[in-house]
Formats: sequence, structure tokens, C-alpha cells
Amino acid sequence: MLSRRTAWDRTENALTARVAAARARGQRLIDLTETNPTRVDLVDARPQVALLGHPRGAIYEPASLGHASAREAVARYVASRGGAIDPAHVVLAASTSELYAWLFQLLCDAGDRVLVPRPSYPLFQWLAGPEGVELDGYPLVREAGFRVDLDALERAVRPTTRALLLVSPNNPTGTFVRRDEAEALVALAARHDLAIVADEVFGDFVHGALPADRLPTFAGTEGALTFALGGLSKVCLLPQLKLGWGAVSGPRALVDEALARLEVLADTYLSVSTPVQLALPELLDARGPTLERTRARLAANLAAIDRAIEAGGPSCTVRRLPTDGGWTAILEVPRVLDEDGWARLLLDEQGVVVQPGWFYDLDRDGFLVVSLIVAEAAFAEGIERLVAAVDHASR
Repeated sequence: MLSRRTAWDRTENALTARVAAARARGQRLIDLTETNPTRVDLVDARPQVALLGHPRGAIYEPASLGHASAREAVARYVASRGGAIDPAHVVLAASTSELYAWLFQLLCDAGDRVLVPRPSYPLFQWLAGPEGVELDGYPLVREAGFRVDLDALERAVRPTTRALLLVSPNNPTGTFVRRDEAEALVALAARHDLAIVADEVFGDFVHGALPADRLPTFAGTEGALTFALGGLSKVCLLPQLKLGWGAVSGPRALVDEALARLEVLADTYLSVSTPVQLALPELLDARGPTLERTRARLAANLAAIDRAIEAGGPSCTVRRLPTDGGWTAILEVPRVLDEDGWARLLLDEQGVVVQPGWFYDLDRDGFLVVSLIVAEAAFAEGIERLVAAVDHASR
């Protein structure tokens, strides 16, 4: 009676069950995997949420691709990040996840394929599966600073491949796509009639100045049909307000046809609430202080990692991988235990929760991933415990 597309393996992850059991026992935990921005004391969202109660939202006048003022606000935001987009080429949805679903419907027939980066956040299979879309991975080369392996990517293209998905900065590696990579990727997409879907939700969160050879945004790309995605969840740390966007660019005829089809899809759902759309200009205009606080938090927590490693001395067995931006950091640890073994040890002996690298499809064993938006005092304590425990167990 139920579809094979939703016949997922819902067995609880062993580490998740172990963490739940520790919490049930009342054990104090330092959760270095927390990525919910509403739970880490970064923003008082009450003023922003209150904007949704403005009387202007009382009238329902649906606009399939989004209200004009909201689309104009997104275009201004894109411009602030170095892109250029016509407001008429902006599509609003309830989230970037919903946009992924729409784009899979737009670009793919059942059984068609989409290329996704490895490593990356394990979300795409859950979005692609219900649409009947298959995923093929392409590697980001760790030894080369997680550059795209262009030869492997070219080999991964099949006759049924319809799109190339990018995450910039990547989650968890934090690497932005380089400008020379972007040029090669656009050329590859044009050569194989592929669309580019560029997930840029973490694009504002640069660690320091963005290096000149990194591309800040794919918005405004001309050589291939391109969708640059963002949303309130990360840009304003407001996941509860449920609004995402896609900026569409590329060859004019393709853009026009894609927008016409997306308008039908969006009109079928009309999922974005009127109050949040009408509040969007104010929400984006007011994001500056939140962005500054978040960048300061990220910098402080990166510094805490480096201090803990430095305190371990020249023989410290933990190493932090370099990163351009985003909310995560990757720690390399000795392979005297596998990643699950390290996660269990840290949980059981130190009360510290981390993600094993395999969760993000890293290319080999020996990595742990932590969230950089955790409150600073808790983060510093957790990292100190982590480094000391790994060092002790490795000797």
C-alpha cells in the first residue's frame, strides 16, 4: 500500500540512542553538535517574530513566486554578497528544502540523476528519494583543501544526469568554491546540459576575509542555468519563520522557461505565509547585529580549538582542518579508535557529544565534526575535554 520511495531504514543510530540514554540518566552533557541557532543564546528573536503580527499580513493576496517587496529584498541581499539578480528571477519557498524538492521536480524525471558533493551534510537523499531522483557523489579532495575533483566529476556524468549540486561554503568542510573551480564547473554544466544548484545558506559566515580566489556567490552566473539558494534559517538565524529563496540565472531562454514552470509548481503549493514575506525586507535589513555576533562566536570557538591544541604541546594528537567559513569544524584524530569509538569514549568519559566524520561521508576514518555556534564557555570546556581525552587515549 505504501511506496518504496518512503521505505526508509528508520533504525535509530546507535550513537543517538546512547546520547538519549545519557540524557535520560540526567548526565550533564556538552553538546558540540548543536546547530539550532534558537538554542545557543545568539539572538533574541522576539522582535523579529513580532513583525509577523503586523496588520499588513491580514489580507491574503497570493503571489506564486513571492510578493514583489520580498523578492526585491532578496535581490538586494544577493547584491550585498557580490551577486546580481533581477527581482523577477527570485523564487520564494517555505525553506531551501522545499526548493530542492521543487527543483528536483523541475529538472528530473523519475530515475534521473543529480550529482552531489562528498563530503556534505546527509540531507539530499531524503529530499531526492521521494521525487524518484537518484544521487551520484563526486569527491572533494581533502589533501587539496577539499577542491572539486573535476576529472572524477566529469566521469560521474551519465546520460540521465540532470543537475550538479554545490554547497558553498560546504558543510562540514567550510570551503567556498574557488573561482577557477566555478569557471570549470559552469563550463562542464553547459557542456552536458546540466543545471547548477548552489546551496549558499552559510555564505555570510566567512571566517575573516574571504580569500580573493573564492567565489562569494553563484547568483548571476550566465553560462549555465543556475539556482543560488538561501534562507532565513541561516541568514538571520530564524529557522522558525520558514522562508527560503532561489535566485535563478543563466541563458535567458532557459531562465524564462524555468521560472514559468516554477510558477506553476509554486502556485500549486502556495506554501510561504504572507506575514513572513511582507516582513522580509525588515528582517534582512536588520540582520547586521546578528551576523556580527555570529561571526564573533565562530571566531571565538575556532580560537578555542586552536588554544586547546596548542596547550597539548608539539605532540598533540588532534589537528583542526583549515576552513573558509560556515558553522562547523573538522578535527582529525588518531585512528587508534574508529570514529564511533571516539564518539562513545567522549560521551561516556567526558560527557561531550560530537559527530563522527562518516556522518558527512568523509573519505576515510579519523575525523570528528563539531558545531561552532555552541555557546562559547560550553564550547571551550568541551573542546578542552576532547583534546585532553584524545591525547591521553592515544598515548
